[in-house]
Amino acid sequence: MDKTNEEPTLNNLVHHPFQQTFFHGTKADLKVGDLISVGFQCNYADRKLSHVYVAATITAAIWGAELALGSRRQRIYLVEATGEVEDDPNVTDKKFPGNPTMSYRSVHPFRVIGEVAIWHPHSSEQIQTMKDGLKKLTEQGVNVIID
Repeated sequence: MDKTNEEPTLNNLVHHPFQQTFFHGTKADLKVGDLISVGFQCNYADRKLSHVYVAATITAAIWGAELALGSRRQRIYLVEATGEVEDDPNVTDKKFPGNPTMSYRSVHPFRVIGEVAIWHPHSSEQIQTMKDGLKKLTEQGVNVIID
């Protein structure tokens, strides 16, 4: 997922302090005020998605940044919703009832309100193990994004 070309204004740069914030892990180069919108390249597959995916935990966002395709720098952004948010069915419902992963999605954009500057990455071995596991699930036809 990438940014839109919306010009920053005072209205879209102001954080609303009582609004839920989320994390978004990616390799996209974004700035405060940018909107992460649907219709851009998915972080993990060669396709465009109809939802933007975020998490309420930095752990999930770290995995998002580390598993994103491409060679750019891994980034984690603090974002806020601009519309309704729902549980991410890829990791909730029958897989993990109650959304313990705290993963969400929306058809509406998320506004970048900051970037996490310091975070602890997984080891290269842990990342490779995760990638191998996802590859195996893909080969079995189980690693499908419900979008």
